[in-house]
Amino acid sequence: MAIDTLRTDIDEILPGVIADRRHLHQFPELGFQEFKTSAFVAERLGALQVEEIRTGIAKTGVTALIHGAKPGPDKVALIRADMDALPIQEENEVDYASQVDGAMHACGHDAHTAMLLGVTRLLLERRDQFSGTVKLLFQPAEEGPGGARPMIEEGVLEDPHVDAVFGLHVAQDVPVGWIELRPGAAMAASDRFYVQIQGKGGHGASPHLTVDPVTVAAHVLTTLQTIVSREVDPIDPAVVTVGMIRAGEAPNVIPDTAEMRGTVRTFNPATRQRLAERIPQIIEGVAKGLGANADVRYELRYPASINDPAITALVKEVAEEVVGPERVNIPDPQMGAEDFSYFLQERPGCFFFVGTKNEDKGFIWGHHHPRFDIDEDGMAIGMETMTRSVIRYLND
Repeated sequence: MAIDTLRTDIDEILPGVIADRRHLHQFPELGFQEFKTSAFVAERLGALQVEEIRTGIAKTGVTALIHGAKPGPDKVALIRADMDALPIQEENEVDYASQVDGAMHACGHDAHTAMLLGVTRLLLERRDQFSGTVKLLFQPAEEGPGGARPMIEEGVLEDPHVDAVFGLHVAQDVPVGWIELRPGAAMAASDRFYVQIQGKGGHGASPHLTVDPVTVAAHVLTTLQTIVSREVDPIDPAVVTVGMIRAGEAPNVIPDTAEMRGTVRTFNPATRQRLAERIPQIIEGVAKGLGANADVRYELRYPASINDPAITALVKEVAEEVVGPERVNIPDPQMGAEDFSYFLQERPGCFFFVGTKNEDKGFIWGHHHPRFDIDEDGMAIGMETMTRSVIRYLND
């Protein structure tokens, strides 16, 4: 089967890929709970007679191998799709809406899984066109706490040794028919901090007899904003956001405690480490200066996603063939994060974005929104770009 028939073959299998995506959309599962999803994946892979299917990796992860039959370089390329959903109640009125209360595929991981199953079929039909091996990887818990690292710790980058990694994500801020990718720093590192401020509660009319943790939290919030503006190089991107403050129950009662949670985004490893040290110091110092105590827990989570320039150039060349050079965009680095970054830390690779926004069809709602949905025509573009990129890499 010639590579030139790829687009026709994708058109033929697309209805089945869409059906798989809609099935997965109806039965979303949260991170490390993707038991039905992984069973569905393993069943599909078994029906396609893929080799060396492994299940139960990092609880629910799945891998399998496709060996090329063409003489040539003996390289191994890994393709990853994430499988988990989000704890969101879906608001879409479609016949494939989530049937699980409080859970929804609001980020497109159902499409990623279905697309990789489609790519699997396309690659199996083209074994004679590539050398080396493709490793298929279906990953749990990208949304948190992160399934990439435990899968790596359980050896998915070995046996056989993986030489390069490929991943994609549907993008609801990119029009359908477009592809975005960026060499080098593409997505930020994502860290979190959790703060418990201990004050001394009392009557709201007698603040002088208390240590008000709400006031302390307010001072902490504003002081944290000086880190980026006064301690980070202005041309070095960084974000410190406090997304949650919780304290008290009544308007006339000063509570004993206040709770804060925040996220930190960086690209530069040195800046990341500095903020990990300075944020707890500032929080504890402000609290102490106002007579309170602060317990700070800081978590280093996903590292920055750094795309390999050479492999990204290869994917860009393929993307230009698929959608045309005028529809391939190199975006600015984004402060969003992805745990595919763990794979990119270990192996060279490329993580790219496939547009699925379509205002005419009403697919305008962003990721993690209860009305998130995609233009499924973008899945064909994602499958073609991934299939061609991996074959070209293996034969290079």
